[in-house]
Amino acid sequence: MSQSKRKVFLGLVDSIIVLSAIFISYYLVVTNTDRLPEAILASSVVLLISHHIFAHFFNLYNRIWEYASVGELTAIIKAVSLSVIPVYMMQMMVFDVTYNRAMLVTWMLHILLIGGSRFSWRIFRDEFIQQSDMKQKRTLIIGAGKAGSMVARQLQQSEMSELKPVSFVDDDPQKINLEIMGIPVLGKIDSLHQIVNDYMIEHIVIAIPSLPRAELNGIFLTCATTKVRTQIMPAVEDIMSGKVSVMQMRDVQVEDLLGRDPVELDNQSIGKKLTGRRVMITGAGGSIGSEVCRQVSLFHPDTVILLGHGENSIYAIDMELRNQFGHITYEAVIADVQDEERINDVISTYSPDVIYHAAAHKHVPLMEKNPHEAIKNNVMGTLNVSKAADRHGVSSFVMVSTDKAVKPTSVMGATKRIAEMVVQHMDTVSDTKFVAVRFGNVLGSRGSVIPLFKQQIENGGPVTVTHPEMTRYFMTIPEASRLVVQAGAIADGGETFVLDMGKPVKIVDLAKNLIRLSGFTEDEIEIRYTGMRPGEKLFEELLGEDEVHGEQIYPMIYRGKTPPVNIQVINELIEEFDAMSTQKLRVSVLDIAHFRTKQLRAVGSK
Repeated sequence: MSQSKRKVFLGLVDSIIVLSAIFISYYLVVTNTDRLPEAILASSVVLLISHHIFAHFFNLYNRIWEYASVGELTAIIKAVSLSVIPVYMMQMMVFDVTYNRAMLVTWMLHILLIGGSRFSWRIFRDEFIQQSDMKQKRTLIIGAGKAGSMVARQLQQSEMSELKPVSFVDDDPQKINLEIMGIPVLGKIDSLHQIVNDYMIEHIVIAIPSLPRAELNGIFLTCATTKVRTQIMPAVEDIMSGKVSVMQMRDVQVEDLLGRDPVELDNQSIGKKLTGRRVMITGAGGSIGSEVCRQVSLFHPDTVILLGHGENSIYAIDMELRNQFGHITYEAVIADVQDEERINDVISTYSPDVIYHAAAHKHVPLMEKNPHEAIKNNVMGTLNVSKAADRHGVSSFVMVSTDKAVKPTSVMGATKRIAEMVVQHMDTVSDTKFVAVRFGNVLGSRGSVIPLFKQQIENGGPVTVTHPEMTRYFMTIPEASRLVVQAGAIADGGETFVLDMGKPVKIVDLAKNLIRLSGFTEDEIEIRYTGMRPGEKLFEELLGEDEVHGEQIYPMIYRGKTPPVNIQVINELIEEFDAMSTQKLRVSVLDIAHFRTKQLRAVGSK
């Protein structure tokens, strides 16, 4: 039915309802039949005209009634109540009397019939159309608050939804055994397993966005022990801002299990460093580098220089940022940090105020086999960028480091430790503020174990873990990048900042959680131990004994002590490493990283 025909149809239905309501009420209630026909006729004409006027004013003919709710009922009550007032006024002026009881009955019948005619569409849709779809999955919603009600309403109203809400669970005892939109609240979260089994639940939706992350983790883990697919609703602020809809639910990820409540940034201090400035990010196409680009852009710099070696990744982040932050100038630069002349030329051309140095080789086993490349990229690359920063008056230089630089057992960790030493030395001889920011593994980064585990699970297993006792610190990419930006804003120069990574996580527990989140058990997907790889260690540390500093200078950011170093030893390594064998170079970089070279330590201050 077209919109115009629909309006005509509803207008005719309303006319019949108005006339029926007033005739029935007068004949039921009015006992004085004197001038009754005239009163009925006059009242009918006035009520009919006033009803259509107020129905038009409150858009009763422009609403989609199959989704009718409280808002539509309120509009009906307002339109009907206001349309009765002119009838009272006419009766007093023409008949010098008001038929109060008749008008009260008319008002009630009017609301009942108009409301019934409209809400019958929704009742028909909910009771018959929805129930006829046998392909819908029986869905349990965790959280019977506003968010859970919103999810339930959207699922009930969507004809295309594959999910049918059949129950809630909520830890509020006052809601147990009550119903929300006809859906029962069956129990608390600790009874989830029994409810899933008893009610043949095929899908779970978590709808408690306001709950602290630590408590949400417990719910995630409980859901992971069932064999039912679990999803989580989007953040309420994203729904309200229009970024996503309620229906755009996502699967629970391992990031949700390990994530923490975000720390509020000191926007004022960061803004002073970045707003209206020129910022360069090396390794801008990488996992951390690209996220640093996004975080920096939130503070409205004048220009962001996206420097990287891979053209595809730089092109991708450049296009993304240009679309999202049209007011910022982005310069995509293809350059290798190993090329001293090229890096010097780039920094001379663009004159950045701040540099975030995220370019590095990070893969532990690969760097064990290719230590010369680790030296070139991690050590020489850092030295090239830091010297150019000093030469061209860059205000501050922030190097992204790793927990593998603490007591390193790998070439990768050792070269990152030497890169930290380069940065520490440069701070003693330069007006530029040089700092390093150290953190552990980031979830979802290239080379992370999580994509590997997911691929192995998709292939039916086995999931390979090197050692049952191996633990690692984990942090999400956005969380790490935000704290890198924050650390750079509060730096005085020369510090090694350490990000609070929370509690270390066993890799085997990570594998088990991923298997459960994928809808399997450890009996179905085997976990196989393969033995530790060269350069790996069981436990990672964020600070060595000689670096420990108890001061937390910002939430989740600590400052480690930085022993001074002799840059000459590092310069000699750079001059001689090309002629060294793989094994000799590996021993040499580990000796330097562990201060085992006699001439390494030196006393100096800026």
